[in-house]
Amino acid sequence: MASTTAERESGASAPSTSRIPSRLVWLRGRLAALRGALDRPLTSYYLLLGASALLLTIGLIMVLSASSVYSYEENGDSYAIVKRQLMWVVIGLPLAFLASRLPQRFFRRLVWPALVVSMVLLALTQTPLGLTRNGQTNWLAVGPIAIQPSEIAKLAVILWAAHVYANKQRRLGELHHVLVPVVPGMALVAGLVLLQKDLGTALVLFAIGLAMLWVVGAPGKLFALALSVIGVGAFYLATTNDERRGRLLSFVDPFKEYHDAGWQPAHGLYALATGGWFGQGIGASQQKWGDLPEAHTDFIFAVLGEELGLVGTLLVLGLFLTIAYAAIRVASNTTDPFVRYTSFGITVWLLGQMIINVGMVLAMLPVVGIPLPLVSYGGSALLPSLIALGLLIGFARSEPEAAKALAARKRSRSAGLSAGTTRRGK
Repeated sequence: MASTTAERESGASAPSTSRIPSRLVWLRGRLAALRGALDRPLTSYYLLLGASALLLTIGLIMVLSASSVYSYEENGDSYAIVKRQLMWVVIGLPLAFLASRLPQRFFRRLVWPALVVSMVLLALTQTPLGLTRNGQTNWLAVGPIAIQPSEIAKLAVILWAAHVYANKQRRLGELHHVLVPVVPGMALVAGLVLLQKDLGTALVLFAIGLAMLWVVGAPGKLFALALSVIGVGAFYLATTNDERRGRLLSFVDPFKEYHDAGWQPAHGLYALATGGWFGQGIGASQQKWGDLPEAHTDFIFAVLGEELGLVGTLLVLGLFLTIAYAAIRVASNTTDPFVRYTSFGITVWLLGQMIINVGMVLAMLPVVGIPLPLVSYGGSALLPSLIALGLLIGFARSEPEAAKALAARKRSRSAGLSAGTTRRGK
């Protein structure tokens, strides 16, 4: 009887002790499979392509939802704004495809003209062609078309700085070659943006400049000095403008200035708070009915959180992090300095804008008018972002192992088609 009891006890306890190792083995197997998948030559290519496509799709859906009320009030058509966004997507996708397939030397020949053109466009905003919106003269209107030159300038300065540093690759150990001409050039572009009273975009340009200096190995003392100057300058500019000062003082406690500068961030928080885990459903946002300004542009993340909930917001953040991870893989694996510097600059640009935009909506940063890349409405922001992602995808395709894998796949498809044609002929 005692032995039977002991056997039962041993039999009852055996599964609990054996399950633990089996679960560890299963977890290790999953992790090994994940590492194997990430080590494949086309991983960066597929991650960039898939994450970009998903973000663009989510963006179109959210622009449709967030703009429907405003669009109907302004145009009598709930689909007017999303139609324009779809038009920009139709224009941007072929440009992104070309950017992914054109040779690197094509873009490097255009970097100086692109930088000069972007500076000229920025300067033209200070002429009668400039258009003022929300206190910022950062639009250029030519007939019915209005563009934001600062969005073009972001991509132009990244490509230009990457080209300059790639040409100076062997001389970057000298501080003079690290600073000149990149730092003066970026400072000039940022100064033209500050003339537009667009502090948010200027800070993004400063972040891109610091990132480029870091990736080429600038000394640490330079960063401390630059951050001090930028911080003091940004604080001075924010406090010398009534609108910017109101935003700076209200973001800490937007409900204190609820009927003034805190109105937008407060309603952004309302939208996120009512979204819960899974959201109210696509199209069910209440804040877009006039309470939340710029619902389809700068504060589209708030509508996304209200309609898709915490799960939807984490998905969007995860997609941005996926793009950053894949781009850094490309930058780390390449031996081409132009590819390395361009990939890193684009990563800082897109990820930095995402962080600033989400920080605005969460009332962790002042409202500085920065759109959410690929998601917010606007062709001026969308087209350069798509071209930049096209470049990253092209860099990922051009990695030696990835190029071999794509060539082998193309050969196998050609062999399969020829074999099928032969069988049909018989």
